[in-house]
Amino acid sequence: MDAVQNTAADPFGPAEAAAAAAIERARQLLGAVDDVLPQVDGLYHDLHQHPELSGMEDRTSAKVTEHLDAAGFEVAAGVGGFGVVGLLTNGDGPVVALRGDMDALPIREETGLPYASEVSVARDDGSTVGVMHACGHDMHTSCLVGTAALLSNHRDAWQGTLFILAQPAEETISGAAAMLADGLFTRFPRPDVVLGQHATHARAGMVLHRPGPIMAASRNLRVRIFGKGGHGSSPHVTIDPIAMAAQAIVQLQTIVSREISPNDPAVVTVGSIHGGTRYNIVPPEVVLQLTTRGLTEAVMDRIQAAVERIVTAVCAAARAPREPEIAVIEHTYATVNDPATSSLVRRVHAALFRDDVVDYPEIIMGSEDFALYGIPGPGRYEAPAIPTDFWFVGTVPADIWEHAPGTELLDKMRELPGPHTPFFAPEPATSLRRGVEAMTAASLAHLDPPGR
Repeated sequence: MDAVQNTAADPFGPAEAAAAAAIERARQLLGAVDDVLPQVDGLYHDLHQHPELSGMEDRTSAKVTEHLDAAGFEVAAGVGGFGVVGLLTNGDGPVVALRGDMDALPIREETGLPYASEVSVARDDGSTVGVMHACGHDMHTSCLVGTAALLSNHRDAWQGTLFILAQPAEETISGAAAMLADGLFTRFPRPDVVLGQHATHARAGMVLHRPGPIMAASRNLRVRIFGKGGHGSSPHVTIDPIAMAAQAIVQLQTIVSREISPNDPAVVTVGSIHGGTRYNIVPPEVVLQLTTRGLTEAVMDRIQAAVERIVTAVCAAARAPREPEIAVIEHTYATVNDPATSSLVRRVHAALFRDDVVDYPEIIMGSEDFALYGIPGPGRYEAPAIPTDFWFVGTVPADIWEHAPGTELLDKMRELPGPHTPFFAPEPATSLRRGVEAMTAASLAHLDPPGR
């Protein structure tokens, strides 16, 4: 892959001078990464074997607190639930926030790794489900702690305040909102920038950037359709909610193709349908769970209105005894990287990591509540917006990547198990090293040099 090209119009301007200074400081400091890697590796394997679901990150947050305390940070736990804030003030200068998320997913791990998770939890219905770090949050947390330790060990390389933000409940897109509502940027120093990164199924060592929009907004909906139950042998005296649900599911697929402009990326997926208990019983209701994606709130509003209109019309046509209940259960905005911040971080990474730095070729339709840190508003913080930047770090072993079908980045990624699958298995050594390096370098791009 080609390295990201320097696109600065003025090679002698302030932005380029700041980048050059940050590159030199980072190059010197990254020579000490080996000093913290044993700590990072140990924490990663521990967290991978002991994953905790969203809103249950008790043990994980305690581990983060322990590591930050040992590194000399002023630590506050219990922020917005199990969120942890660590502050290290090292003279006057910018406040640079680094965010990592901590929660795992309800997936039974099938990687076969010797340190694979064997954790399971009980569901409300009495069944059990496996728990796995299938989205790399164990890596995010470990790299966050490693970066904190490295910068703490080398306070002679920077000046300002380091703001460590260990967030719970990203998978339910509720953790960022909860921390912000708990005074994240009012009880603690307001950051001048918020930086974050995410593991992905590209070659280990790669760092993937995209200025502007990088991840989609999402709204997760629960749709409850009501009918009239009865015996399966007499459907004519029932009002079948399964038939209504089936018709609605088919019709919902026309929203993207017939109601949203081809120029606006959008997704409507029905991920769950539950109704009935036995083959010869027409149930009284069916519940659907949908996820919708788009890049703007205008598109998201249009999709939601179409879902409500279609489902309501289908139910009315079938003589449903009552209108459907449609509720937004989870919601987050599109993640949009600040252009100047993204340009600076990418320039620093490209100088340090060369051909390992690539442009992400398309907007990711997955979603992240990291977006909220860059959006002022009620329950978050007052304007102006805080600049944010979010990038991806590859995790796939080089030999597996080399033999994956395809020649282009996305071709290979489509063939490899990625996040939210039971087979997602980051290669620790290279991935963790590059994660710490990438976050440390980005931090130094925004912290002042010593003595300023």
